[in-house]
Amino acid sequence: MQRFYQDEGMHFAVLLSLGFAYSNIADVGETLATIERIPEGDREAWVREWTATADSLAAQADDSLAGGHRVSGRARLLRASTYYDHASSMSPGSEDESRYKKLWERHRHCWDRAVDLFDTPVERIEIPYEKTTLAGYFFKPDSSDTPRPTVILNNGSDGPVISQWSLGGRAAVERGWNAVTFDGPGQGAALHRQGLYFRHDWEHVITPVVDHLESRPDVDRAKIALQGISQAGYWAPRAAAFEHRIAALVADPGVMRVADSWEGKLPPELVQMLDDGKKTDFDDTMAAVLPPDLKAVLAWRIAPYGVSSLFDAYTAARRMTLDDDTVRDIRCPTLVLDPDNEQFWPGQSQRLFDLLTCEKEIARFTSHEGGDWHCEPAAQSLRDERVFDFLEDRLA
Repeated sequence: MQRFYQDEGMHFAVLLSLGFAYSNIADVGETLATIERIPEGDREAWVREWTATADSLAAQADDSLAGGHRVSGRARLLRASTYYDHASSMSPGSEDESRYKKLWERHRHCWDRAVDLFDTPVERIEIPYEKTTLAGYFFKPDSSDTPRPTVILNNGSDGPVISQWSLGGRAAVERGWNAVTFDGPGQGAALHRQGLYFRHDWEHVITPVVDHLESRPDVDRAKIALQGISQAGYWAPRAAAFEHRIAALVADPGVMRVADSWEGKLPPELVQMLDDGKKTDFDDTMAAVLPPDLKAVLAWRIAPYGVSSLFDAYTAARRMTLDDDTVRDIRCPTLVLDPDNEQFWPGQSQRLFDLLTCEKEIARFTSHEGGDWHCEPAAQSLRDERVFDFLEDRLA
């Protein structure tokens, strides 16, 4: 597959944007035109140019809606939402870090305006969680209260809510299912508006979501599925091992140890400092040796952990580990997605699959069919077809 940037983060974001054209939340031409203005590795240009593309679309959406063009206005708002998120994600560690939250808010504002214009119902929901609530969206194929199979779309470490429309939401509604997505601790609104941070024991997040779904007349309680994307390839299996009301599970990809994506490029002496608990030595060494671009990436990556110390973030990531006994407690039918060239957790999908003792399948995605890389970013239609064939075979 063509390489757009040597910078992995930029290249991956471009593949996602091209893949999002499947659900009309990005446009191929806009994506290619925008990245033509962004030099290799230039984070400031990335934030500036994606913001400019999004600003233009948001203004066009206003004109469309003022002229009574609902479909065009909705489409432009959805694409603007995606592009604002592209810009927001590169803002930590940049010249103006406040753009991280400001641009996220613009992304969410465009998304919220767009969902009010959907052809099928979209309900904003508040899921009771400890002493507060988690913001979410409930998608359904029509306005009736007929009980239907429902899939929980659990996002990863940094994905925007709009991505879950393309990675499962649209596919569920087209098949007559409900879908629900939400911002868990460390994600979206929970991070930016509530100051809630990641936790390793994700069953305490999914159980309230299931409780909420079971209270609804339009949900078939026996047919609630859970899909975990990216880092939720750890969270979702972890939750399913404890929350046995889940009727089917999808992990994309399977993640046994979150910290491996962080530690894979560390030299042995730094890993040893982590093992030995040498916080000051680790933080001081990282501050001295990290180039500015990696410092910026890590500033973005540690924000959802609610810490300023890299040692503390790495230690928190290490807590997100699936042990063999936990995996064996997963009882529901499980589909594990395994793409070629998985860049964050290579080999862990197979490891999770091998440990599962429930009914299970593994779906491989190859570079030959364009389905490689983390979460199959450029093959989202193929991905949805395989995921929902599995879910329909068991729950429809």
